[in-house]
Amino acid sequence: MGPMKVYMSVDIEGATGIASFSQCGRPLGTLADFGFARSMLVADLNAAIRGARRAGATQVWVKDSHATCKNLLVADLEAGTNLISGSGSEPHGMMEGIDSRFAASMLVGYHATCGALSAMMEHALVGGLARFWINGELAGEIAASAAVAGAFNVPTVLVTSDRAGCEEAARTIPSVRTIETKVGFGRYMGQMRHSDDTAAEIEQAAFDAVLASDSIRPYVIEGPVTLRSEFRSQEEADLASLHPLALRIDAYTVETRGDTFLEAHTDLVSVYQLSICGRKTLG
Repeated sequence: MGPMKVYMSVDIEGATGIASFSQCGRPLGTLADFGFARSMLVADLNAAIRGARRAGATQVWVKDSHATCKNLLVADLEAGTNLISGSGSEPHGMMEGIDSRFAASMLVGYHATCGALSAMMEHALVGGLARFWINGELAGEIAASAAVAGAFNVPTVLVTSDRAGCEEAARTIPSVRTIETKVGFGRYMGQMRHSDDTAAEIEQAAFDAVLASDSIRPYVIEGPVTLRSEFRSQEEADLASLHPLALRIDAYTVETRGDTFLEAHTDLVSVYQLSICGRKTLG
């Protein structure tokens, strides 16, 4: 029997104790609370790693998936963890590094999609995006990441998020386990749970999820697939639409299509990189 590998994609908005982007934007040295946000995220993540290992995981791979993807410091993680850090070379976006050799995937610190009620720091995939659809259904990072895992026949077994994100995960992925880190009152306000309490629950949920991974079906979106992205500004859509496989729908909206989810999603990652360049355009 080979190694039992578990994959974890890590965002930050859904981590314990964090209420706003002013705390967790990115590690540029300009946010007074970023160190606190990082410590909360690491506590959640390490709890998930411990739980997965107790359940038999022999390898844990972590993908830092927030902003510039340099939020986690490898020395802060449980020893033996493999960290994928940085950005710019990821055809699979927030799920870079996953393949069919993993027994399970987990989404740690994720958030609900744009427009979800009482969802803290809700948004869809990239900062300039207003809304996102998979085959006509409104979706977000939870569905997109789980579908990338599903394309490799890997089940997504655990999601940690605020209450709105957990409810979204439960609607999207049958049998997924969820842990609420907080309860949103609005986009930048919520009831925070203590990190000792969430860490204990995340560790146990990760343990249970890995043990049950054989009974949880991967989240698979059959092709053909259309991914529609509505940006907040025309200049983002202008550059995004320059991708040769992107279809411009209107001033704000671009689609990518593929025979499989992975084809459409890989093109989408390139489209989003172009959109980020467009966001920097000066009028």
